Amino acid sequence: MPQVRIIAKNFMDMVAALPAMKLDKLYENAFICEAILRSLPPLAKKYVLQLLCIEVPVTAKSMEEWVLPDGVSKHRVAIDRLIQLRIFTETVDRKRETTYTLNPIFQTNLKKLLVHGVVLPREPMPSNITVRLPSLEDLQAFALEQWECFLLQLINSSQSERPSNISSSMMKTFQRGLLSQRDREAPRLTESGFQFLLMDTNAQLWYIIREYISNSEERGLDSADLISFLLELSFHVTGEAYNINTLNERQKNIIKDLADLGLIKLQQGRKDSWFIPTELATNLSVSLTDSSSRKQGFVVVETNFRLYAYSTSKLHCEILRLFSRVEYQLPNLIVGAITKESLYSAFENGITGEQIISFLQQNAHPRVAERVPSVPENVTDQIRLWETDLNRVEMTPAYYYDEFPTRELLEGASDFARGYNALLWEDVNSKKMRLVVKAENHVHMREYLGRQRQ
Repeated sequence: MPQVRIIAKNFMDMVAALPAMKLDKLYENAFICEAILRSLPPLAKKYVLQLLCIEVPVTAKSMEEWVLPDGVSKHRVAIDRLIQLRIFTETVDRKRETTYTLNPIFQTNLKKLLVHGVVLPREPMPSNITVRLPSLEDLQAFALEQWECFLLQLINSSQSERPSNISSSMMKTFQRGLLSQRDREAPRLTESGFQFLLMDTNAQLWYIIREYISNSEERGLDSADLISFLLELSFHVTGEAYNINTLNERQKNIIKDLADLGLIKLQQGRKDSWFIPTELATNLSVSLTDSSSRKQGFVVVETNFRLYAYSTSKLHCEILRLFSRVEYQLPNLIVGAITKESLYSAFENGITGEQIISFLQQNAHPRVAERVPSVPENVTDQIRLWETDLNRVEMTPAYYYDEFPTRELLEGASDFARGYNALLWEDVNSKKMRLVVKAENHVHMREYLGRQRQ
């Protein structure tokens, strides 16, 4: 069975993939510079701040002296990240001496931000103009309702409890890769679509935003401008009202799209209109691994494979149907069972056993979340065993690297691949010094090795 795994990249991976001209255009915005600085590895942040007031190139040898011997691999990862984002410009002279220079546009705007401070192009509207604004709890409920409405429409639009106001063009943009449709047949979820539904909300959000940016050119939007506005939006205050008239026409259209997904709430007054960012919008620059945004769980799994979900959400019920047999549903309780047949159906749809286990663990009810393990071991073991019945052999396209000149280069390459979650196997102890990396990361690995051999 083919395995499809969605990589929900963060904003900085998308920024690094932009052409040089668009990157320089992004760095003209001080808020983008701050967001990127926050996203960097700790050592990379240190390098940027140390070179912020230095106008001349700094040699690679002198920078290597800034780290202890056990930090060499982290140093290389930091340098590579800075080069990918064009924060560092690498130059090799005739004597083959490597030097690094801080991007002058990034340097100027970050220095301006840190020294003088920069204010947003728009300020919150005074309370005497806006009507009664929703509380943070109401805003969070609105965001959740909009997001669940979108996901329900993705599964089956007829199951939405109320008519969806999400535009058809928006749905077409987001359904790419998640739905497939044959002639005269209803759309069906693809393997990627099933896996998407089991992601946590942050990962789902990043995937949707990535698709939105990737298809921006078709809507007449520049991807750099869109990324700039979205990152700028993350610096707004949750729950505050901002005048829509401070936006240009393209930004107004973006705001309407984001409102469909629950990132923004729109309100109309007697004279003015305003938008209110929700937590989904202000968390756009937060890492996917941030655990502070974890929501309260609702699932209890027993050793007899019975499943109890304390939820009123129809979306939760539909997601549980992906890998379990839902037996009955009460107003605030869903009762089901994990069976061999239900799991086989999930595996055939492209959902993996680890994704199911991860979903159950991440959404464990507070009463069982503190237990170790939160999901009974006999259940998780059986899920893996039933999966191995179908997946005797797993094929992963990969590249094989050998004949490394030094062990340090091999260890650095291993750390680099591990940073992309692309390392499949390494042999650092034998004399052969071999490495196997996922094929999708071969280009990055080749560029990395090329830089190290210069």
